[in-house]
Amino acid sequence: MGNSFGKLFAITSFGESHGRCVGVIIDGCPAGLPITEEDIQREVDKRKPGIGMAATKRMEEDKVEILSGIFDGRTTGAPVCLLIWNKDIDSSEYERIRFLPRPGHADYTAFMKYGGFNDFRGGGRFSGRITATFVMAGAVAKKLLALSSIEVLAYTIEIGGIRAEPKGFDEIRENVVKNPLKCADLRAAEAIAEAIEKAKEEGDSLGGMVEGVALNVPVGLGEPVFDTLDGDLAKALFAIPAVKGV
Repeated sequence: MGNSFGKLFAITSFGESHGRCVGVIIDGCPAGLPITEEDIQREVDKRKPGIGMAATKRMEEDKVEILSGIFDGRTTGAPVCLLIWNKDIDSSEYERIRFLPRPGHADYTAFMKYGGFNDFRGGGRFSGRITATFVMAGAVAKKLLALSSIEVLAYTIEIGGIRAEPKGFDEIRENVVKNPLKCADLRAAEAIAEAIEKAKEEGDSLGGMVEGVALNVPVGLGEPVFDTLDGDLAKALFAIPAVKGV
């Protein structure tokens, strides 16, 4: 019931962390939008696991497949269905700790909510793996926004209390691709990397902050009072399990 988001451009996320695949259905994308698997793959590669010291140990190929709604490189007006197959799966550890809820995870909540019938492997629907479906939908949305010259930038500004210095948009575009932490301040990125390695050695982890900027946004987006732009953004961002504040 809660796996869909949006009205005019509506997305429905599906799949589980250790299921056969994760994917998304996009309804409301107008016909004729030029987009390819490569366009979507480019965005998915930005969140691909297994890159850098801050990544998960899970090594997924994360190859995007288009199932429907796109033909000859353009959207057809039909629902767009995109998916990624799960391949690097080892559920044995989760079988062992099935009845041992992990701190900071939704194991206990999911067990109680669904009477024990939930897919507990890797967190199931409550896994960060599901964010891959958000990225695929976002890739299509970014192509649409680009038609109106709207650009969205996102980058790390703080991890473990180490704060990046503010940078101009040109420098942000250039620098975020130069380090796995997606930080525009390269000096701060080095210090953060050292802090992460130290935390890993101590069996700990670090929290952080990401900043997003949208350029050339027209005035008046959003609908008062419950469908404001801030409100919709906050709801979408809080769908990411690790997000604790907006």
